[in-house]
Amino acid sequence: MSSDEVAPGYVRVRFDLSYDGKDFSGWAKQPGGRRTVQGEFEDALRTVTRSPVTYELTVAGRTDAGVHARGQVATADLPEDVWAEHREKLHRRLAGRLPHDVRVWRVAEAPAGFNARFSAIWRRYAYRVTDDPGGVDPLLRGHVLWHDWPLDVEAMNEAAASLLGEHDFAAYCKKREGATTIRTLQTFAWVRGGDGIVTATVRADAFCHNMVRSLVGASLYVGDGHRPPDWPAKVLAAGVRDSSVHVVRPHGLTLEEVGYPADELLAARSAEARNMRSLPVGGSGGCC
Repeated sequence: MSSDEVAPGYVRVRFDLSYDGKDFSGWAKQPGGRRTVQGEFEDALRTVTRSPVTYELTVAGRTDAGVHARGQVATADLPEDVWAEHREKLHRRLAGRLPHDVRVWRVAEAPAGFNARFSAIWRRYAYRVTDDPGGVDPLLRGHVLWHDWPLDVEAMNEAAASLLGEHDFAAYCKKREGATTIRTLQTFAWVRGGDGIVTATVRADAFCHNMVRSLVGASLYVGDGHRPPDWPAKVLAAGVRDSSVHVVRPHGLTLEEVGYPADELLAARSAEARNMRSLPVGGSGGCC
């Protein structure tokens, strides 16, 4: 049975949640007793449903240690009788059991064919930076990176635009055995707000490990004048990790939203997402 199919006698439940990643070793459970979002959530779910077993969660994006989420999506398959007993009060009971750095905003039965990870058609992240010479507002220090060089947002946007489209992002990803680094970068843009904070919006069909933080690091090198605007695209075309591309600290990064297709397209999207992607021979999905 595929992970898109729910076993007989079970109901797939969708949870929309947010968390402050500061004190977590990422989303995924890890050996050694490290504190993770998945571990806290599964413990809370087991407690409030008074279950002797753990209902394992599937998540849209496995965020790294220190990364935050405002629009994370996860699912768990619950026995029909457990769901029937707890569905009306599950949301409130989770609020009372979860730690204060994790909140659930919505609990609902997922539509047929829904897979939190593979059904997603895009993930949108934001990375927040300030170049204020005084540093970061103390009330925002856990969510904004301080960059102590003035940033040219126009140059950063010129560089970011050259990376859009489907490419092999091996130069910006930490390689994982058996995993592709081909991704479609749909949006990459920087905006300076009235408060002086410079925010990157980065949206793609999926992201490989360290991809957003590496793209941000390359952009900052352009913004502060250490590299020209065409440099990030040249790094991309080279197809190998460049020691000059700095993976910025995780606390400025937030998973803002996950997008899904219409219900009738969920299963098809999930099947498509499982296919190992490749680029045309001799191409990189467009170049510089």
